[in-house]
Amino acid sequence: MAVEALSQKEIEDRLAELPDWSRDGDRLARSYRLSSHFAAAALVVHIAQVQDELDHHSDLTLGYHTVSLTVNTHSVGGAVTELDFTLARRVEDLASGHGAH
Repeated sequence: MAVEALSQKEIEDRLAELPDWSRDGDRLARSYRLSSHFAAAALVVHIAQVQDELDHHSDLTLGYHTVSLTVNTHSVGGAVTELDFTLARRVEDLASGHGAH
C-alpha cells in the first residue's frame, strides 16, 4: 500500500483525536514533560523502539525533563501521512505509561 499525503481536513480531523499534538509547519509536533531526566531518557528509548518497528522515524529531542518530537513523511515530500498519525498514537500510548504529560 502506497503512503499518500493527507488533506488539510484529514489532518485536522485526526488531530482532533490527539488534542495535545499540533501542526508545526509541515510536521506534527508534541512535547512531553516528565518527572526526571532519567524518565525522559527512558521514554526516548521506548519511542526509538516503536520507530524502528514502524520503520518511520521522527526528529526526537531529549531535554532535562522533556521529550519533544516532530514528524512527517519524507518519502512523500515531507507531507503528513497516516503513518505519522500511527506513530503519534503509539507514542501517546507509551508516554502515558511513563507518566508524561
